[in-house]
Amino acid sequence: MKAIAQEIQTKILKEEYIPDHVFLYVVRGAIQFFDGNNRHTFQSGECGIARKNRLAKFIVTDSEEDFEPVLFCFDEAFLQQFQQKHAIPSAAILHSEATFIKIPKTELLDDFIRSLQPYHKGIMQLDEAFEDLKYEELLTILLRLQPELAGILFNYNPPAKINIEAFMNRNYTFRVSVERFAHLTGRSLSAFKRDFKMIFNDTPGHWLVKKRLQEAYILIDVNNKKPSEIYLDLGFESLSHFSYAFKKQFGQTPTALANRKRKTGN
Repeated sequence: MKAIAQEIQTKILKEEYIPDHVFLYVVRGAIQFFDGNNRHTFQSGECGIARKNRLAKFIVTDSEEDFEPVLFCFDEAFLQQFQQKHAIPSAAILHSEATFIKIPKTELLDDFIRSLQPYHKGIMQLDEAFEDLKYEELLTILLRLQPELAGILFNYNPPAKINIEAFMNRNYTFRVSVERFAHLTGRSLSAFKRDFKMIFNDTPGHWLVKKRLQEAYILIDVNNKKPSEIYLDLGFESLSHFSYAFKKQFGQTPTALANRKRKTGN
């Protein structure tokens, strides 16, 4: 459930959808996240919480070999159990657009991170006998440092219904399913498709590809970006898929457009 395992490290850092609240502490190196609105950088000794039901991309700013994170994944079952065990009353929901909440650097948290060392079984893994104790200890520390976190961590409501147009124009580069977009905008799949059609007069799948390709054209034609530099950031799975879709839309490959720009110098 909560193991700080290599598979969780891969899931949280590689995927763009965050299914559960995640505590991140950077032991070595630095990492930068983009949540559709802002960029957030966590450097060595810094920590924070990535909120559930959010989208995020990341860049490890140093080499991945020099990057060492500590991750704790707080799933809903654990949080409910903790709240019940400690008789924590329901807190007012903290309404915030922030995807990442930085936790102030304190000796208390630094000491906690150091206390994990004797219980390591391997890379990012804790001895199961101490796992629950360490999760409870960390959550107790976080709530002491920032009591208002209760309004986020103990909010079990699904995503609220929000403005589709603003959300999609902000998050169209994220490579997630239409079902996921529907969930994040607080709608069933059928309601999402219906509302999307009313606003954009298009299907979600077709609109997403067209929107990404339009942005790609601008980046290559105006900003002189190379196709290989942008296709992943725009949500395409491979360079070949990007090139095929680009040529179908504009009648030339992105490489041809880039070469033309380079030859003309415009």
